[in-house]
Amino acid sequence: MAHNNDEPVYYISVAARLVQCHPQTLRTYERLGLVNPRRTRSNVRLYSQRDIERLGQIQRLTQELGVNLAGVEIVLKLLDQIEQQQMEIERLRDLIEHGPKSLPASRGVRVEIRTEEQPGQF
Repeated sequence: MAHNNDEPVYYISVAARLVQCHPQTLRTYERLGLVNPRRTRSNVRLYSQRDIERLGQIQRLTQELGVNLAGVEIVLKLLDQIEQQQMEIERLRDLIEHGPKSLPASRGVRVEIRTEEQPGQF
């Protein structure tokens, strides 16, 4: 059965085993805001596949590249920003290719796309 990458399914002990670290390390990462597992009503941490991938990134940055946790925080924020910008680019590409879906056809909308810079024009 396939599941959503954001679905919280792994207990902390399983998540720690998957990324080959101690559960206390995962608690530290959470305390520092590097990962945010979901909590059950009884306050048990549950990690999603996306969380596991993020933990793997943290492990690679710290263990293979020697980046400290402050550096990891910066790298992860930059990666998150890149992902958000890529999603926005895809949204805009779709808007350009298929036109706006929320605007009525009678409303005058003009979209100009320039492919080359002309001298003296911006």
